[in-house]
Amino acid sequence: MDIRHLEYFSEVARQLSFTKAASTLHVSQPSISKVIKNLEEELGVPLFYRSKHLELTDAGKAVLANAKNVLKAFDNLTLELTDIMELKKGEIKIGIPPIIGAAFFSNLISRFKDLYPLIEINLTEVGSKEIKRGVEDGSLDIGLICNIPIKKENFELVRVIKDPLMMIVHSENPLASEKSIDLAKLEKEPFILYREDFTLYDRIIEECASKGFEPKIVCQSSQKDFMIEMVEAKLGVALLPSKICYKINTPEVKAIPLTNSNINLELAMVWKKNMYLPFSVREFISMSTEVIEH
Repeated sequence: MDIRHLEYFSEVARQLSFTKAASTLHVSQPSISKVIKNLEEELGVPLFYRSKHLELTDAGKAVLANAKNVLKAFDNLTLELTDIMELKKGEIKIGIPPIIGAAFFSNLISRFKDLYPLIEINLTEVGSKEIKRGVEDGSLDIGLICNIPIKKENFELVRVIKDPLMMIVHSENPLASEKSIDLAKLEKEPFILYREDFTLYDRIIEECASKGFEPKIVCQSSQKDFMIEMVEAKLGVALLPSKICYKINTPEVKAIPLTNSNINLELAMVWKKNMYLPFSVREFISMSTEVIEH
């Protein structure tokens, strides 16, 4: 038994005529008759009384009621698959480091939602290390990874941005008058730093070590707004990507470029290699590539 058999049976039951059903379905009458006979043999019961007028048996009525449900479910499945294929529906699970937020991705997300409003985009804010694990185990479709060595045998990636870090400091700190500053001059400054599960934490520690000192960490956070507030409260200095620094509107906080520094926010969009990607995810990646390249 297959869907075609149920369609033929339902049409004969609706028309109560093999001839009319054959005409509607654009098949020969012998073909329909054969399908109904095979169906009856498979089920082991007669479905029609074949007298002067065709009538459904009690078994035929029971089969018809269930056939309608099966055909309706199949139609719904076909429509839903069509919606997915045409990107009318779907879900994309994206991991974004909270220190970044949607600042580097908001335009792309907005553009995608304009084109595909019924596709749900779920953003999860965790550190890059957790995002990498999420992409590996499949709990995330796509991840934005900061400053992380990517094993190319495990991931596909598109590089999104390379943004230098800047120092932010309270305006009353003597360093606030500097036009630019070498990281080595921050040796005695208290640091408001990222949490240890952030790869930028590792990069800053490494860069400070190359300058001959270990930063004095007074506070750690995953939230850029909290880090800015801590600087505003005169608790120390922080290092943030320039795109975030240029948007700080707090007059008490000054952003100063670093000189002789190799610390950058290197943002890449990654997804797992050799894994099936839903149509919606593939379209999002395709659009991301177009936006980045242009």
